[in-house]
Amino acid sequence: MAAGKSIAAGRGAWIVFEDEAGQSMTPPRARTWGRVGRTPVVRVRGRGSGRVSMAGMACYKSGERSRLIYGIREYRGRKGEPKGFTWRDFRDLIVRARIQLGGPIVLIWDNARIHLVPPLTEFFEANAHWLTVFQLPTYAPDLNPQEGIWSLVKRDIGNLAAANLGQLTRAVKHKLKQIQYRPHLVDGCLAGTGLALDG
Repeated sequence: MAAGKSIAAGRGAWIVFEDEAGQSMTPPRARTWGRVGRTPVVRVRGRGSGRVSMAGMACYKSGERSRLIYGIREYRGRKGEPKGFTWRDFRDLIVRARIQLGGPIVLIWDNARIHLVPPLTEFFEANAHWLTVFQLPTYAPDLNPQEGIWSLVKRDIGNLAAANLGQLTRAVKHKLKQIQYRPHLVDGCLAGTGLALDG
C-alpha cells in the first residue's frame, strides 16, 4: 500500500480501489421495527429470478473530492448471457474512470481470476504511462474501502421486497447515486479500513 501511495503522489495520480458485489432477489438480512414479540417476516421470491452485479471504484486523491464510479449488470438467466462482468467490462470501467478523473490512476483490487486474464494484463502493459495496478493480499477485504460502499448499499436495500429484477436494479442504482453525491461517505469507507491519504 505504501508503494501505491508513493507512486500516486509522484505521478499526481488518483488511488482507485475496485471491487465487485452482487445481489439476488433474496434481500440481505436487515433490522427493522416491529411489535414487541412479533418478528416481522417478509416473504419474497428468490429462486431463479436473476441477479444484479455491481462493480465499483472508490477514488481518492489528496486535495480532491472523493469519487465513486460504478457499473451495473443484470443477469436474467438467459442462454449465453454472462453471469457477471467480463474482462472487457473491467477495461471499459477503468477507461471511464480515467476520463472522469482526468488523470493517471493507481488501481488497487483483489486477485480474482477475472482480474488476472491475459487480455487485461496486456491492457495494463499497453497503458502503463497512466495506469499502475496493485493486487490486494489474499483474503483482505478489510483493506478495500469499496467493501464499505457495498455494506451501505446492502443495508439500504435490506428491507426491500422487490417485485422483479428491474425494481431491485433501480434501488441499487438509486443508492449508489446517493453515495456519489455524498463524498463524506466515500471518505468514511476509507477511514474504516484504517488507511489514510498523506497530505
